[in-house]
Amino acid sequence: MKILNAMPGFGTQLTEDETRNFLANSKLNIHIGTTDSKGDPNIHPTWYYFDVTNNKFYIETSKNSKKIENVKRNNVVYYCVDDPNPPYKGVRGKGKVKIHEEIDHNIPIAEKIMVRYLGSLAHPMATSLMSSVKDGDQVILEITPSYYSTWVVG
Repeated sequence: MKILNAMPGFGTQLTEDETRNFLANSKLNIHIGTTDSKGDPNIHPTWYYFDVTNNKFYIETSKNSKKIENVKRNNVVYYCVDDPNPPYKGVRGKGKVKIHEEIDHNIPIAEKIMVRYLGSLAHPMATSLMSSVKDGDQVILEITPSYYSTWVVG
């Protein structure tokens, strides 16, 4: 895990354990940056699951979303997860994306995302989203980070 100090001389960087803990346990959105067909940036705030074992982000999204359209053209994204409350901290970086369309692969990952943000698979939104995953209308984006640029201030 390559960790850089995002604010040298101002803040401190997170340790490897702090980075994993922050990404795995916060309920913040990840913001991913893609580029559209004109080369313009697009920012996509979304829910995610971070796997501490393989240091990868997983995002569930519609297979017809703008994110998918952009990633199919260019599979490099920038990402940011940051806490707007003191002490301010966050993790940002760049990574490569793989699109998973296999339903059996996607179901357990999507379930982890639903439980993380909604608390239960019985939540009406979780039920609806999981139905779309099981129908193959949703896919999972797997982001493999090249590095983590971290900060803590305050």
